Amino acid sequence: MITDFYNFLDEWNAVLGLKTPVHHKEIMKFLVSVLDEEPHKGLLMAFRHSGKSTVVGIFAACVLYLQPETRILILSAESGLSSRMVAHIRHILENHPRCADLIPNVKKEWAQGRITVNRPIGIREPSVICQGVHGNITGMRADLIICDDVEVPNTCNTAQKREALRERLRELDFILSPTGSMIYIGTPHTMDTIYRTKEECS
Repeated sequence: MITDFYNFLDEWNAVLGLKTPVHHKEIMKFLVSVLDEEPHKGLLMAFRHSGKSTVVGIFAACVLYLQPETRILILSAESGLSSRMVAHIRHILENHPRCADLIPNVKKEWAQGRITVNRPIGIREPSVICQGVHGNITGMRADLIICDDVEVPNTCNTAQKREALRERLRELDFILSPTGSMIYIGTPHTMDTIYRTKEECS
């Protein structure tokens, strides 16, 4: 499977007239490992301006290329942040040479905050939908959840906000499908970060 993702990444960079940086392939390798290996949960942290969100968008587009029935939820601290990721994914789908068949003739759901590709009928949720961390996610279902910068100063600058954020993120377990994957992308903004592992807290 990793070869499919590497080729997709290389071909997209070729469209842009770019070479694929080595660390982008390492990021892609990690993302694919979350899909492939239990518990299908992972945390991606990388240096600023490393292009991690860029690679994550390419990864999400490739997931839809390989499995068009996938339902993806993008969650960020604010809906504006998550909608930028959806726009990035939509741009890739519209311009990647492998994705022409995914673009619907009638774009009922092909907007800033949600997109639906050509896929098997009978799936209620959009292919990709975005939401702010405190937005309404009740009743949603997703096969891939990408938490992109859910911890920012506005969501973690007090103990009460950090606990509210943790409680909100615990709800994602009820949204994720039984075989689904969850990926966190971000940078710690406090000593009591949500990205601390159980081992670090003990």
